[in-house]
Amino acid sequence: MRVLVVEDDPGLGPAIAAGLRAAGFAADLAQRLDEADLKVSVNAYDCVVADRGLPDGDALDLLKVWRGAGRTFPVLMLTAFGSLDDRVTGFEHGADDYLVKPFAMAELTARVRALCRRDQPPRLPELTVGDVTMDLPRRRVRRAGVLLTLTAKEFAVLEALMLKAGQVLTRSELIESCWDELSDPMSNVVDVVIRQLRRKLGPPDLIEAVRGSGYRIGEPE
Repeated sequence: MRVLVVEDDPGLGPAIAAGLRAAGFAADLAQRLDEADLKVSVNAYDCVVADRGLPDGDALDLLKVWRGAGRTFPVLMLTAFGSLDDRVTGFEHGADDYLVKPFAMAELTARVRALCRRDQPPRLPELTVGDVTMDLPRRRVRRAGVLLTLTAKEFAVLEALMLKAGQVLTRSELIESCWDELSDPMSNVVDVVIRQLRRKLGPPDLIEAVRGSGYRIGEPE
């Protein structure tokens, strides 16, 4: 899942992006409204986390433009203004959630994850391919009943593959959903994570490399 953080504070913005990446999200950072609008026009985001007060205006004004243009991704507003009137104004402009500063990173992460899930089609809390099961709420993966220790990025890639089991996901599609703009699309980051996943999942191999296309996961033949 890919998130855009819109925050001009030189300490808080990078800290939020880093916290989301540590939780398994791909996170981009914008420090101005015009920069955020440009990123939204070229990238597909599952959620936007935006501070209201930015150098070039109020994020609510941009949110109103986005909603008017039919952009439906969920938006969580960060603000120092915590009054009822401020929150109501935010919701009237199309905000989906509101978090008042200061806040705990754990709460922000939980709210972002909930917003991302809400904007996706309903699905079972557990994914299964062969003898591999993925518990999405608890973020646990087991193979043949054995609990595996995966990094946040390994979990994200495996989730993307299992959500579309049997289908080929290109490297570009995996980068788009599991990495952020800091990643070099020409690098071998996808192949490295796939190699790590294969090692941790063990035999028989469930992840198939489709030459010239990408990867898919399915039951071993």
